[in-house]
Amino acid sequence: MKLLPLLLSAFAASTSAKTVHQERSLYQNISVVEQNGRRCLVFAAVRGDQNQTCQYLDHSQKLVFPYVRMVLAGLLVNPEPQKILMVGLGGGSVPTVLRRLYPDASIDIVEIDPAVEKVAKTYFGFEEDPKMQVKVSDARVFIKRAQLQKAQYDLVILDAFNGDYIPEHLMTQEFLQETRTLLGNSGVLVANTFSTSKLYDHESATYRQVFGPFFNFKMENTQNRVVIATAAPLPSEATLQQRAAALAERLAPFGVAIEEYPPALSTATDWDTGARILTDQYSPANLLQRQE
Repeated sequence: MKLLPLLLSAFAASTSAKTVHQERSLYQNISVVEQNGRRCLVFAAVRGDQNQTCQYLDHSQKLVFPYVRMVLAGLLVNPEPQKILMVGLGGGSVPTVLRRLYPDASIDIVEIDPAVEKVAKTYFGFEEDPKMQVKVSDARVFIKRAQLQKAQYDLVILDAFNGDYIPEHLMTQEFLQETRTLLGNSGVLVANTFSTSKLYDHESATYRQVFGPFFNFKMENTQNRVVIATAAPLPSEATLQQRAAALAERLAPFGVAIEEYPPALSTATDWDTGARILTDQYSPANLLQRQE
């Protein structure tokens, strides 16, 4: 009879969370929480707190969340990006991995909340360097300025989603058109977004309107999807498989099973093609996202 209390005690110890930092920034409530061998950046959201970034406390390089690993599928379209733009810093997991993969690449990171930058550096080991800098700015403003300067990027990653809040002005046809102009001849846009709700149809129709066919990447055990789009024709599955084989060893330390990704990169239309396109005049993204 003594075994059950011991088991319950062990279970409670393994699941109890320790909050190591809390603050209210200009934009959101931010917490850093340790639990079950992981440290996580948590943003308060409408339907419960949302983990934005988690890392293992044993200093493992492996990426915790499937969707973070999925974002790296963009490397199958451009395997050697030398100019990278990341929208949304979080705890800095993705840019840290990209820096290790591409030590000579130039990486611009746009983050609207200076408190997120501070937390990433203090609690998640994120470090800037001469070629990887955080720009505290609204991404729409940054991209408009980059467009005026005729900047070009090989890889643009959109990951500015906060739990179930979506910046509506970063989902419109006009914004995607502006971002498309930043892509070089081999440039690729990768967007982390949601795979459920009524927003799915409108968002998909908007990407299709701007880019034509795109890779719609979904996997089990995650409600995220990753959109991969280019200004150029998409590579064939044979090319994707060849690039996956070449990247597999480099990505293995981060827990990215890249060779499993090519068959899941679909161009099939699985949304209502009559859905209204999101524009600067019509972009009720958060209302739509909450409608199942």
